[in-house]
Amino acid sequence: MNSFAIGAHVDQIDPIAEATARDAGLSQFFLGDPQGWKGPKVAYAGGAAALREGAATAEIDLYVHAPYVLNVATSNNRIRIPSRKLLQQTIHLAAEIGAKGVIVHGGHVLRSDDPAVGFDNWRKCVERTELAVPLLIENTAGGDQAMARRLERIARLWDAIEGAEGDDQVGFCLDTCHAHAGGEELSAVVDRVVAITGRIDLVHANDSRDGFNSGADRHTNLGAGTIAPDDLASVVRDAGAPVVVETPGGVEGQAADIQWLRELLE
Repeated sequence: MNSFAIGAHVDQIDPIAEATARDAGLSQFFLGDPQGWKGPKVAYAGGAAALREGAATAEIDLYVHAPYVLNVATSNNRIRIPSRKLLQQTIHLAAEIGAKGVIVHGGHVLRSDDPAVGFDNWRKCVERTELAVPLLIENTAGGDQAMARRLERIARLWDAIEGAEGDDQVGFCLDTCHAHAGGEELSAVVDRVVAITGRIDLVHANDSRDGFNSGADRHTNLGAGTIAPDDLASVVRDAGAPVVVETPGGVEGQAADIQWLRELLE
């Protein structure tokens, strides 16, 4: 039987109640608008201290997903500089609530840029950010100029980060939908990722509406998409890390996915 926590991406107003409703051991959520540039905030009644205390009492682990708009890799100063600022603010607030980590997408460079520019911008970001909690870089599904779609790019990203001050606080979040849609075989992906990064800190267990190597980031409920159930289970089992389902259907849909996964892992 697995010993790691399984939970879901939930509404930020009360992540503790959301986890309880799903019979889950963790909650992942945003601190504010995922599509906006405003500074992060705690929506939970009582603020950061109350959320930290309440989650600890309920034995619910908390994970924060950084806003989707962040792109610390780009050469566009109007995006990269605000991205670093908002990422730092998110990390500081995540530390206040006792979060286990902050998840951020790998980002991309402009079509005319050499990807090496993006890798170096990531190095600078790691060196200049106070990583009060682990920063977990997530693989992405599409984009030829993405930093973290293909494993070859992830390897170059890790080579750039390695040796930077704070690199021990940089981890990896493996999304099954993104890997499948991004063209990586799930049957071998855990071993290949660990060979590159040395670690998998979190798994986003999502089925994919679209086919292998489609480049489409479209999650669906577990067992309802194009990923073989055994492949989903093997990724979760082999990674041995906490799991988040980012699937549709609210409490009912996600609770069913969590139960589906637990039964498959037994």
